[in-house]
Amino acid sequence: MDPQEARRILEEERERGLSMIARADSSEALEAAKVGVLGRKSPFSQVQRSLGSFGPEDRKRLGMAANELRDALQAALDERRRLLAGAEEARLLEGDRIDVTLPGRRLRTGSLHPLTIVEDEMVGIFTRMGYRVEEGPEIEDDWHNFEALNIPRDHPARTMKDSLYVEIPGLLLRTETSAVQIRTMESQDPPVYIVAPGRTYRREAVDATHLSVFHQVEGLAVDEGISFADLKGTLETFARALFGPDRKVRMNPDYFPFVEPGCQVAVSCFKCDGTGCAVCGNGWIELLGAGMVHPKVLENCGIDAERYTGFAFGIGVERVAMVRHGVSDMRMFVEGDVRFLQQFQGAGV
Repeated sequence: MDPQEARRILEEERERGLSMIARADSSEALEAAKVGVLGRKSPFSQVQRSLGSFGPEDRKRLGMAANELRDALQAALDERRRLLAGAEEARLLEGDRIDVTLPGRRLRTGSLHPLTIVEDEMVGIFTRMGYRVEEGPEIEDDWHNFEALNIPRDHPARTMKDSLYVEIPGLLLRTETSAVQIRTMESQDPPVYIVAPGRTYRREAVDATHLSVFHQVEGLAVDEGISFADLKGTLETFARALFGPDRKVRMNPDYFPFVEPGCQVAVSCFKCDGTGCAVCGNGWIELLGAGMVHPKVLENCGIDAERYTGFAFGIGVERVAMVRHGVSDMRMFVEGDVRFLQQFQGAGV
């Protein structure tokens, strides 16, 4: 390459390079233009490598021309890069533009779970009557879950077909919160007035009216002179506070190992006022089991059964929630369907 050809290439590369840079419409195209005009294989680089073969005068003159061309191309590259970056930023800002004059989207507030709402309401009724809340472990031993409650060793509830045992021998997931009653009577002397809410576990076939994990609110009163009339009055007060002031309570005899006598308690239907409807069927809603604490249970806890008497009751929270809210399938409470749960939004506030 002679000096005259080198001069021609530099002039052509100025025009070609500036044109390529001006046409670049993206960062990738601009990088390709840079390689094309200033890269190792570009005509400009070939001229730079040939400068050493020229005479001093031509080398000086062409070297200055090459430096000026490189500076001009680099300045054009920098300016084009700045323009492309500005255009990209403007595009992003346009895509993220917010009309601040529009009203904001209000976030949907959360809510307590319907079972929590009903449980809190039930517990609140009893605490207003002077009861206090007691809790206990969900993994229990045989004594507190069965033996102290006067449940015989051959009772079906103590088999693995009905109860959920853990790997540690003698321990199981509590089948009812009655174990909390036993722990309370063991730890304090009468008078005792408590409610024990919490989760319980049984080996149940899950269907519309049964769950293997469910919630209970159990109550216990132990004092001198307590009678069955006190039990009835307490449950009537509870039913009227929960379902309305006109509710009536019906008690039918029933058997439970830990009470004597025992009964099933029903409340007159708050939908039809006892005439019969789709909610109740015959005018009465079965609500809970109850009875007078068995003397042997008191003695198992070290309480003098000749001096003290008491009553106990157990209420299924899911059962009450189904009746209160007209839910036909108990599984809906645990499936986590937001469409179902959002119906109770704000109900617990």
